[in-house]
Amino acid sequence: MTKVVMTVNGRQVSGDCEDRTLLVNFLRDGLGLTGTHVGCDTSQCGACVVHMDGKSVKSCSILAAQAAGATITTIEGLAQGGELHPVQAAFKAHHGLQCGFCTPGMVMTAVDMINRLGPNLDEKTVRENLEGNICRCTGYHNIVKAIQAASAEMAGVRQAAE
Repeated sequence: MTKVVMTVNGRQVSGDCEDRTLLVNFLRDGLGLTGTHVGCDTSQCGACVVHMDGKSVKSCSILAAQAAGATITTIEGLAQGGELHPVQAAFKAHHGLQCGFCTPGMVMTAVDMINRLGPNLDEKTVRENLEGNICRCTGYHNIVKAIQAASAEMAGVRQAAE
């Protein structure tokens, strides 16, 4: 067993796990953060995306021991003070979800995409950056609209703060 210590959603956590324990299983089974989903077990669907040290990663492809000392943000850590993150709010407003299974991974990927690429994302860019996130329900149209709306809103917030 390995003792793993990391910061998850702003608080330091620790737990014992086998060396082969995946980060997704540590989060779900060890910490009870079930918003991060296991979809394919092959790192192709993106349902398990979290942020590790500010960058999106597929938590089914990372060992918990590899994340020791890292700062992890899950879907549960995005909302602040009872307010949805702008990407979460946009997914709600633009009907960017149906069954909801892929939604946490899509939202986490979208937040990273907006942080990396900035505002005013065009449809082609959004679709290219969603590659590796599979939705079997929506056809992606409303997901793309939601990400573009959130990107524009987050740009407005950044400009107001400057």
